[in-house]
Amino acid sequence: MRASPSSESLTIGRLARAADVGVETIRYYQDRKLLPVPESEGAFRYYPLSLVERIRFIKRAQELGFSLEEVRELLQLEDGTDRRSIRRVAADRLSQIEAKLADLKRMQRVLEDLMTECEHTKADLPCPIIGTLRKPSVRPAVETKRRPVSV
Repeated sequence: MRASPSSESLTIGRLARAADVGVETIRYYQDRKLLPVPESEGAFRYYPLSLVERIRFIKRAQELGFSLEEVRELLQLEDGTDRRSIRRVAADRLSQIEAKLADLKRMQRVLEDLMTECEHTKADLPCPIIGTLRKPSVRPAVETKRRPVSV
Protein backbone atom coordinates (compact mmCIF):
# COMPACT_ATOMS: atom_id res chain seq x y z
CA MET A 1 0.00 0.00 0.00
CA ARG A 2 1.31 3.42 -0.96
CA ALA A 3 1.80 6.08 1.68
CA SER A 4 -0.70 8.92 1.46
CA PRO A 5 0.60 12.26 0.19
CA SER A 6 1.73 14.80 2.76
CA SER A 7 -0.51 17.65 3.86
CA GLU A 8 1.99 19.91 2.08
CA SER A 9 1.15 18.48 -1.37
CA LEU A 10 -1.79 18.79 -3.72
CA THR A 11 -3.12 17.08 -6.81
CA ILE A 12 -3.22 19.26 -9.92
CA GLY A 13 -6.94 19.93 -9.46
CA ARG A 14 -6.52 21.07 -5.88
CA LEU A 15 -3.49 23.16 -6.81
CA ALA A 16 -5.54 24.84 -9.54
CA ARG A 17 -8.39 25.60 -7.11
CA ALA A 18 -6.01 26.89 -4.45
CA ALA A 19 -4.32 29.21 -6.96
CA ASP A 20 -7.64 30.20 -8.57
CA VAL A 21 -6.62 29.05 -12.07
CA GLY A 22 -7.65 26.21 -14.33
CA VAL A 23 -5.82 22.91 -14.64
CA GLU A 24 -5.07 23.90 -18.24
CA THR A 25 -3.21 26.99 -16.97
CA ILE A 26 -0.98 24.85 -14.78
CA ARG A 27 -0.22 22.53 -17.68
CA TYR A 28 0.48 25.51 -19.93
CA TYR A 29 2.90 26.96 -17.36
CA GLN A 30 4.57 23.56 -17.17
CA ASP A 31 4.94 23.48 -20.96
CA ARG A 32 6.47 26.97 -20.79
CA LYS A 33 8.89 25.75 -18.06
CA LEU A 34 7.46 28.13 -15.45
CA LEU A 35 6.32 25.28 -13.20
CA PRO A 36 7.93 21.90 -12.56
CA VAL A 37 6.30 18.61 -13.49
CA PRO A 38 6.55 16.35 -10.42
CA GLU A 39 7.16 12.62 -10.67
CA SER A 40 4.08 10.41 -10.70
CA GLU A 41 3.19 8.64 -7.50
CA GLY A 42 0.95 5.88 -8.73
CA ALA A 43 -1.87 7.41 -10.74
CA PHE A 44 -1.29 10.95 -9.41
CA ARG A 45 1.28 13.70 -9.38
CA TYR A 46 1.56 15.63 -6.15
CA TYR A 47 2.53 19.29 -6.24
CA PRO A 48 4.12 21.17 -3.35
CA LEU A 49 1.87 23.71 -1.68
CA SER A 50 4.53 26.36 -2.37
CA LEU A 51 3.52 26.34 -6.05
CA VAL A 52 0.34 28.21 -5.14
CA GLU A 53 2.43 31.32 -4.42
CA ARG A 54 4.51 30.78 -7.57
CA ILE A 55 1.35 30.65 -9.69
CA ARG A 56 0.03 33.80 -8.01
CA PHE A 57 3.39 35.48 -8.71
CA ILE A 58 3.04 34.56 -12.40
CA LYS A 59 -0.54 35.81 -12.58
CA ARG A 60 0.30 39.13 -10.84
CA ALA A 61 3.25 39.65 -13.21
CA GLN A 62 0.97 38.99 -16.19
CA GLU A 63 -1.54 41.52 -14.82
CA LEU A 64 1.28 44.09 -14.92
CA GLY A 65 1.86 43.23 -18.56
CA PHE A 66 4.94 41.05 -18.25
CA SER A 67 5.26 38.41 -20.94
CA LEU A 68 5.79 34.81 -19.85
CA GLU A 69 9.40 35.07 -21.02
CA GLU A 70 9.86 38.09 -18.73
CA VAL A 71 8.09 36.22 -15.92
CA ARG A 72 10.52 33.33 -16.37
CA GLU A 73 13.39 35.80 -16.04
CA LEU A 74 11.84 37.35 -12.91
CA LEU A 75 11.34 33.91 -11.40
CA GLN A 76 15.05 33.24 -11.89
CA LEU A 77 15.69 36.50 -10.01
CA GLU A 78 13.04 35.75 -7.38
CA ASP A 79 15.44 35.76 -4.44
CA GLY A 80 15.72 39.55 -5.00
CA THR A 81 19.49 39.79 -4.75
CA ASP A 82 20.16 40.90 -8.35
CA ARG A 83 18.17 44.09 -8.21
CA ARG A 84 19.88 45.61 -11.23
CA SER A 85 18.55 42.80 -13.42
CA ILE A 86 15.11 43.01 -11.82
CA ARG A 87 15.01 46.77 -12.50
CA ARG A 88 16.13 46.17 -16.10
CA VAL A 89 13.24 43.76 -16.73
CA ALA A 90 10.77 46.17 -15.09
CA ALA A 91 12.21 49.18 -16.96
CA ASP A 92 11.88 47.37 -20.28
CA ARG A 93 8.23 46.61 -19.50
CA LEU A 94 7.62 50.22 -18.39
CA SER A 95 9.13 51.50 -21.63
CA GLN A 96 6.78 49.27 -23.63
CA ILE A 97 3.80 50.49 -21.59
CA GLU A 98 4.78 54.13 -22.17
CA ALA A 99 5.02 53.50 -25.92
CA LYS A 100 1.57 51.89 -25.91
CA LEU A 101 0.15 54.82 -23.94
CA ALA A 102 1.61 57.30 -26.43
CA ASP A 103 0.06 55.27 -29.26
CA LEU A 104 -3.30 55.21 -27.50
CA LYS A 105 -3.16 58.98 -26.93
CA ARG A 106 -2.40 59.52 -30.63
CA MET A 107 -5.35 57.28 -31.59
CA GLN A 108 -7.59 59.16 -29.15
CA ARG A 109 -6.65 62.55 -30.67
CA VAL A 110 -7.24 61.28 -34.22
CA LEU A 111 -10.64 59.83 -33.34
CA GLU A 112 -11.70 62.95 -31.45
CA ASP A 113 -10.71 65.12 -34.43
CA LEU A 114 -12.54 62.82 -36.85
CA MET A 115 -15.69 62.84 -34.71
CA THR A 116 -15.64 66.64 -34.55
CA GLU A 117 -15.05 66.82 -38.31
CA CYS A 118 -17.90 64.35 -38.93
CA GLU A 119 -20.25 66.37 -36.75
CA HIS A 120 -19.49 69.58 -38.65
CA THR A 121 -19.39 68.17 -42.19
CA LYS A 122 -22.43 68.80 -44.35
CA ALA A 123 -24.73 65.81 -44.80
CA ASP A 124 -24.25 65.79 -48.57
CA LEU A 125 -20.47 65.21 -48.17
CA PRO A 126 -18.84 61.87 -47.31
CA CYS A 127 -18.31 61.15 -43.63
CA PRO A 128 -14.68 61.97 -42.71
CA ILE A 129 -14.45 58.91 -40.46
CA ILE A 130 -15.38 56.53 -43.27
CA GLY A 131 -13.17 58.44 -45.71
CA THR A 132 -10.19 58.14 -43.38
CA LEU A 133 -10.73 54.42 -42.87
CA ARG A 134 -10.80 53.89 -46.65
CA LYS A 135 -7.40 55.56 -47.14
CA PRO A 136 -4.26 53.42 -47.17
CA SER A 137 -2.28 53.63 -43.97
CA VAL A 138 0.57 56.12 -43.92
CA ARG A 139 2.13 54.60 -40.82
CA PRO A 140 5.03 52.23 -41.31
CA ALA A 141 4.16 48.58 -40.84
CA VAL A 142 4.35 47.49 -37.21
CA GLU A 143 7.11 44.99 -36.61
CA THR A 144 5.79 41.64 -35.45
CA LYS A 145 7.39 38.46 -34.21
CA ARG A 146 5.75 36.45 -37.00
CA ARG A 147 7.88 35.26 -39.84
CA PRO A 148 6.82 36.13 -43.37
CA VAL A 149 4.94 33.39 -45.16
CA SER A 150 6.39 32.23 -48.46
CA VAL A 151 3.87 31.81 -51.23
